[in-house]
Amino acid sequence: MNRTAFLLVLALSLGFFIYSISRLILSMRVGKPENRFDQPFVRLKKTLFVAIGQSKILREPVAGIMHALIFWGFLVLLAAVLESIGEGIVTGFSFRFLGPFYRPLVFMEDLFAGLVIAAVLAAFYRRMIVRPKRLQVDLRGLVDAAAILVAILLIMCSMLGQNATRIALQTDEGGRFLSSLFVPMFSGMAHGSVQMWFELFWWAHLGLVLGFLNYLPYSKHLHVITSIPNVYFSSLKPYGALKPIDLEAEGVENFGARDVQDLTWKQLLDGYTCTECGRCTAACPASSTGKVLSPRKIIVDIRRRLEEKESSAPETATAAHGGEHDRTLLHDFITPEELFACTTCMACVQECPVNIEHVDAIVEMRRSLVLMESNFPPEVQVVFRNLENNFTPWAFPASSRGDWAQGLQIPTLAEAPDAEVLFWVGCAGSFDTRYKNVTQSFARLMQKAGIKFAILGTEEKCTGDPARRIGNEYLAQTLMKENVSTLNRYGVKTIVATCPHCFNTLRNEYPQFGGNYTVSHHTDFLVRLINEGRLKVSK
Repeated sequence: MNRTAFLLVLALSLGFFIYSISRLILSMRVGKPENRFDQPFVRLKKTLFVAIGQSKILREPVAGIMHALIFWGFLVLLAAVLESIGEGIVTGFSFRFLGPFYRPLVFMEDLFAGLVIAAVLAAFYRRMIVRPKRLQVDLRGLVDAAAILVAILLIMCSMLGQNATRIALQTDEGGRFLSSLFVPMFSGMAHGSVQMWFELFWWAHLGLVLGFLNYLPYSKHLHVITSIPNVYFSSLKPYGALKPIDLEAEGVENFGARDVQDLTWKQLLDGYTCTECGRCTAACPASSTGKVLSPRKIIVDIRRRLEEKESSAPETATAAHGGEHDRTLLHDFITPEELFACTTCMACVQECPVNIEHVDAIVEMRRSLVLMESNFPPEVQVVFRNLENNFTPWAFPASSRGDWAQGLQIPTLAEAPDAEVLFWVGCAGSFDTRYKNVTQSFARLMQKAGIKFAILGTEEKCTGDPARRIGNEYLAQTLMKENVSTLNRYGVKTIVATCPHCFNTLRNEYPQFGGNYTVSHHTDFLVRLINEGRLKVSK
């Protein structure tokens, strides 16, 4: 084989691949900085479980197994690729120096080659014939998917052909059970003809591998490269927590995200990593009920806008920071109607196989709409006004917050500052007719169990959860800081909440503002009381 020609092809291919990846990294640097390099061992564990182990992919057994086999196959077959590259650099190169591990290695290579071929054919059938709703894309996406599957299929077939001809030339020690099935095709040929076929398969295999590698950065299948880093850098903050804004930071003129440069580099990496599998949109309750929101579209739009900015002239890119008539991610790609349809339930994040963080990006854009443009649905104005005046999303007066407890002999924290547990009732538990029954029943159960607890009564205010998730971070932080001040003044250590929203906010977001408490949900609290024998359950 022409070693010089191969070295030239290898150098050009790797050089262009490095250029492409460098371009992507430079594009992401337009985003805001964010520290995602902490707790490396925790991140590595998550990467092994989610990215390498394909744990989230396998939630859908059929599609999951199919995808996992292709992914694991590539990891195993990387050894075959490296061996072929070594063969092109050093005549006769082989991994035989691995000794007793070599035969199991080549056996696994053949096994996974067969499994990958079967998985690719299944993927073809599923995408082109079955066509699940969540996988339906435009013609460009369909062609891209077909091109990737064909490339993978040809890479596997060329590798098997290369191995079969190597066996026919008697330069392989065996162990390749699948490749051996194709040896009879070359058994009647002259040695020179078999050698020619070997070189043809060898060049085809490495040419396809290098071509595939350089196609990925310009394809929606870029996730083949970025998925593992994206999982590694995924958030370690409490699952339901949103990141705060430093509203008092000097020199900050823009809150939230209006364009891609207002997002973090990790949120831009999310855009590059989206597989467009549609699992997020399929799980989205807003999308399922016919609203315009598609979490997949949100992330894909981030990538498209970043690509547009990258390809635009430098002066256009610079003007996008403040130009009134320039295109932006918000409005030109993503509409307010889409953003306000999101319930921030995290179903999209839960289902994403590569740990994309849709909700954080959506809330950042909402913050820009609310804080910078005062642009939000009319009914939200009523919510904000009630939160400011009544400390609840509804029009009930703050003075009636503790009325549900009349006749139950429940003290307020002001009356019983030595209470062991603070019962955080929440707005729904205080005012909603149906949910007040839950509040009263839980209070009676705590009394029955002999728990020394108290409530805040009229001193309790909305936790700020609705304002924060709508995008009004200023109002949310005002309520949060006022509540933290009250709780810390009383020296509260333990809180139990019946409302899941209050539970999440108190437990996962109040520490951001100095509110560090042991917070339990009432269901867990009741289980503990039963297990401790403090509540006797007859049935």
